[in-house]
Order: sequence, then structure tokens, then C-alpha cells
Amino acid sequence: MEKALAAQQLANKLFATEAAVDAAITEAMTLLTGMMETRKAFGLSASVGDTAAAKVAEAISTLAASKSAIVVAHGEMADLKVRVGIRTKLIGVTDKPPNQPSTQHLDERNVA
Repeated sequence: MEKALAAQQLANKLFATEAAVDAAITEAMTLLTGMMETRKAFGLSASVGDTAAAKVAEAISTLAASKSAIVVAHGEMADLKVRVGIRTKLIGVTDKPPNQPSTQHLDERNVA
């Protein structure tokens, strides 16, 4: 298999993983919000469902740590791409903040 094709396939899996983690965080936050709103709508004490809410909050924290780990892995994979000699630009998310180097669109001028 050609290196660039293999790299693009891995990049696609990475992007899908990033999107899945983002979606999981969003869903968990929506769940927690719904729990709070439902408790308030029924006029229940703040202690009702507190343990469950704390566990959902813990899950959100764990998901956030997972997102951070995937972001680090993304950067490591981008570095590895260069080290193994792949100079092809990979297609992915392009709306990165300007202060972060793009890992999908590596300018070949920066490749030694």
C-alpha cells in the first residue's frame, strides 16, 4: 500500500475519532443539562439525583481528558508523517485556529 494512501486512511480514522469524542461530550453535557432541568421542572430538591449527576459530570471530565489525548496523538501522528517521508497534504478539518500549526495541510516547504 502506498504510504500516502495509508496515511490518509489513518487520518480519516483519526478525524472520525475526534468527531465521535466531540459528539459524546456534547451528548453527555446535554444529558446533564436535561437532568438538572427535569429536576427543577418537578420542583425536586437539589439532592435528588445528585449522585447520578456527579457520575455524568465525572464521565464528561473523562471524555474531555480523552479529547485532549486524541489531540496530542493527532500532533504526534502529524510529526510521524513527516518522519516517514510523507509529503502529501492530507484532507481533513481546515478551520484550525491561526495560532496552531496545521497537521492536515503541512506545507512541504517546512519538511526537511
